[in-house]
Amino acid sequence: MHISLNELASGIDTVWVLLCAALVLFMEAGFAFLEAGFIRAKNSLNIVMKVFTDCTFGMLGFWAIGFGLMYGMNVSGLVGSSGFFLTGNLQHIDLSIPIPAFWIFQAAFAMVVASIVSGAVAERMKFSAYIIFTFLCTSFLYPVAGHWIWGVGGWLNKLGMIDFAGSAAVHAFGGWASLAAVLVLGPRTGKYNEDGSANVLPAHNMHLAFLGTFILWFGWFGFNPGSSLSGLNSSIAHIALTTNLAAAAGGATGILFTMRRYGKADPSMAINGALAGLAAITAGTAAVSPGSAAIIGAVAGILVVLAVEFFDRVKADDPVGAIAVHGVGGTWGVLAVGLFATKGGLFFGGGIHQLVVQTLGVLGVSVWAFGMTYLVFVLLKAIMGIRVTRQEEFEGLDLNEHGITAYSDLVTGALKGVGHGAAHHPEGVGLPLTNTITVR
Repeated sequence: MHISLNELASGIDTVWVLLCAALVLFMEAGFAFLEAGFIRAKNSLNIVMKVFTDCTFGMLGFWAIGFGLMYGMNVSGLVGSSGFFLTGNLQHIDLSIPIPAFWIFQAAFAMVVASIVSGAVAERMKFSAYIIFTFLCTSFLYPVAGHWIWGVGGWLNKLGMIDFAGSAAVHAFGGWASLAAVLVLGPRTGKYNEDGSANVLPAHNMHLAFLGTFILWFGWFGFNPGSSLSGLNSSIAHIALTTNLAAAAGGATGILFTMRRYGKADPSMAINGALAGLAAITAGTAAVSPGSAAIIGAVAGILVVLAVEFFDRVKADDPVGAIAVHGVGGTWGVLAVGLFATKGGLFFGGGIHQLVVQTLGVLGVSVWAFGMTYLVFVLLKAIMGIRVTRQEEFEGLDLNEHGITAYSDLVTGALKGVGHGAAHHPEGVGLPLTNTITVR
């Protein structure tokens, strides 16, 4: 059988994109482990169920509606209007790979957006309300913003915004959507005292959190290089390099900055420093030098520590630091392109134009994400309620939302009335709330 060079190139690109799509989808395992590790044991199964919801209801929403809004025929630069259920005219996308391969890759991105929010609302949001939010997020909220940047004819696309793999479209969107969700939902019971000081509701398994981080870091090699949509594009090596350096630099400054600030290297900040570096480099990974990538990641690793402290002060209770990592890290990354891009960046003689475009772009996406998520959560709160009862929160969402716990001894211990001290049941099952809180 004779195969032309074009067919061979298309085949290689298709395999590359499908492989990268699998890596991005595997990032959901990273989110599941990371978030489960950061929260208390009595809610750890519930958060994994929420991430699984992103991959089920979220994936179906993106197939039915989201992909069409994001990549369909453009309507006034704002939204797509074809391609729902992967039907209709999609020739305008002009790809070298089959539409199904492109769809699978983009669907994996949509899952990531929803999973960013899942961590921020952990330990107190109703599972039924989360299902509805996930569907709305992947079928409408995220695709509209994505169309602006990546859709053919999107208004930010036409302005020349650079957001290669989604510091704005994915990370800033997810981060500021998380802030809106947290503000409507309210903090976890016992998180803040009357004087405004914060209590530590300790992570139940940092080993799981680190495993999730390593999986996410690994998956980012699909997230960023895969956005080239071509296995024959030699820039994928450069993209992988800048991605890796930013992660390493973010993790390093997260360690060093907390050693200086707290006197000890904080494991959670080391994790979030690396993830913030990854979120930040995602916009400019193909446009900046390796040295600039390290600087961008290093700055992100410091910003995330300061941001976590700030959101705690304003009582925006985010158990995993999603707002700081993705909202602040992603926003910084978009702006950094306007500073560090080797072609058009302010620090490389390109003037201020690209920085202005980047600022306008991330501002527009962030306002849309925050405003629409806030509206959705307010409506869900009024219609069906979004928060479990205080008693259900106290007992744990695993048991009350799913009828099972991740660790059976938590339930048996509570039923037998054993362990009336925090040392026996650090997650607080069956214990007075005051015994479950460590003050920072």
